[in-house]
Amino acid sequence: MASEPGPRRQAREAALQMLYALDCLEAPTEADAEKAIAAYWANLDGPPAGRTYADAIVRGVASHRATIDETLRGASTSWRLERMARVDRNLLRIGVWELTWGREAPPQVVIDEAVELARTFGAEGAYAFVNGLLDKLARAARSP
Repeated sequence: MASEPGPRRQAREAALQMLYALDCLEAPTEADAEKAIAAYWANLDGPPAGRTYADAIVRGVASHRATIDETLRGASTSWRLERMARVDRNLLRIGVWELTWGREAPPQVVIDEAVELARTFGAEGAYAFVNGLLDKLARAARSP
């Protein structure tokens, strides 16, 4: 019998859904992020225990999106950001935000969580791409 995902995993899933919706907009703003957060909690049965963290992820990614996207562009030699599947791109954005600004979980936990979400929601084989790119960024951050 599979156990229920913990509050952090649920928060990441909720954040992924909100960020996916934002990614459908041409040029999402921080105000759009607030609207997405409000709409998600008003219309979907999200995880109450993970709400604070989900909202922090969405706000963090929205406010640092340009920097996060530039980081991903620099790290991805095989895929342009715009060509990545929306789910994969937003999982990477969550991972970069958690590694750089969130810092509430160790890098390996952030990577493992992103990989598990990619297995569940990403394109076929996306988990390997997400793992490789986030691992590369985590290793670069640890280097002097």
